[in-house]
Amino acid sequence: MLVEKLKHLRVILASGSPRRQQLLNEMGIAFTLFKNTVDEDYPLHLQGEAIPSYLAKKKAEALLNRLKPNDILITADTVVWHKGSSLEKPAGKTEAQAMLKALSGDWHEVFTSVCITHAGKHQVVSDITRVKFASLGQEEINFYIDQYKPFDKAGGYGIQEWLGLVGIEEISGSYTNVVGLPTQKLYKTLMDMVVPPA
Repeated sequence: MLVEKLKHLRVILASGSPRRQQLLNEMGIAFTLFKNTVDEDYPLHLQGEAIPSYLAKKKAEALLNRLKPNDILITADTVVWHKGSSLEKPAGKTEAQAMLKALSGDWHEVFTSVCITHAGKHQVVSDITRVKFASLGQEEINFYIDQYKPFDKAGGYGIQEWLGLVGIEEISGSYTNVVGLPTQKLYKTLMDMVVPPA
């Protein structure tokens, strides 16, 4: 069991996302929380999955000097990808409205990459989920933004919140990947990476 394998290690989650914290808790993984203050700039030539993969690794590299030999560091990044463009966290209400109007009635992709750092090695795992919104009315968009203030979420929405519950018609792939961590892939990678002490 993973919980047994991790007993001799300090798992560190470097993320400000309450959703990622909740997912790790629900996986039964005890962890220490580090604040990640890395800027989320990336080379403009990167596309799709390459963006969160780059950023997850960048976040890990910024914390390497704080790690001890028995630490296992988890960093992650999520990108919403629609019609060849990355939809970042909206800067305010107007940008959130524009994002949700663009996503309305259409498919988009959600890419999440997780960088697991242990014993001086990085391993990046990524997942893709396809999501389709029903047509969203302006009243629904405004209600959601006013009530939930989704300015800390890529694409301007949280799948686990009101808009996800009433607006998402179809999903192909991992639900938790959209929330913020591809939990099944993370579990499998940790199981493969961590060797119990002799």
